[in-house]
Amino acid sequence: MLISVIVTTYNRPDALAAVVRALLDQTDANFEIIIADDGSQQPTRDALAAFAGMPHAPGAKRLVHAWQPDTGFRASAARNLGVFAGKGEYLVFLDGDCVPRPNYIERHRLLAERGFMVSGSRVLLSEQFTRELLSAPSAVPVHRYGLAYWLKQRLAGKTNKIVPLLQFPDTPMRHYRAVKWNRIKSCNLAIWRDDYTAVNGFDESFVGWGHEDADLVLRLARFGVRRKGGAFSTEVFHLWHRENTRATESENRLRVEERMRTGVTQADIGMDSHPKAEDRIDVVFG
Repeated sequence: MLISVIVTTYNRPDALAAVVRALLDQTDANFEIIIADDGSQQPTRDALAAFAGMPHAPGAKRLVHAWQPDTGFRASAARNLGVFAGKGEYLVFLDGDCVPRPNYIERHRLLAERGFMVSGSRVLLSEQFTRELLSAPSAVPVHRYGLAYWLKQRLAGKTNKIVPLLQFPDTPMRHYRAVKWNRIKSCNLAIWRDDYTAVNGFDESFVGWGHEDADLVLRLARFGVRRKGGAFSTEVFHLWHRENTRATESENRLRVEERMRTGVTQADIGMDSHPKAEDRIDVVFG
């Protein structure tokens, strides 16, 4: 089974480079990396081009840059474009500032189960620690450090938690008993492609920050897809950044709450809107 890792990014090439390096150093044997770019400028394209001739784990089949014009915060559209550009039957959504551990894809493959989506979580890194990691990369990349290293960073106040870095097996205890749209992180979310396309993907009518991921989860739940916990298995390291404006949060939240009272499963504007004339898809390698 080919896994498509859909990495959302916008004008942060240093963080994206750290994420791609970690993805090219995975233990999994069959995956592709699709960069879902919400309109970044040339430095992001340059950062990705640098990986064209670099050595990487044999499991990495392709690295693709899927780009759309910058007309505002359109993460939903970028993710749909990324899925359109991908070939995998299983989708793992990851943000371009969330560095995965070397067995991240392997663990997602382990948790993949028909009839379920898998929602993971993240370890937050401090502002200063993030700057240190990105400005002066060490001989050992951040994704390669073990638990002892992260315990030291936690004691120094550089992370918000480390306990979820412990990895537990896949059991039925990971199955949510009821539909919950809180604590959804589209920065670490896995869905079968056929389930995703059946509900028409992310709804591109959600613009600006907030709750487009909750909307997707609710529609998937109505379609019959249950939620499964990926914590203590698929944790990622979230590099610090200034928060995006949340001016649209209340409006988007109200839309989700309204949809909770309906039986809608389809995105108003979704996967079926691609390809668009402005979509640009470039293969970096593979």
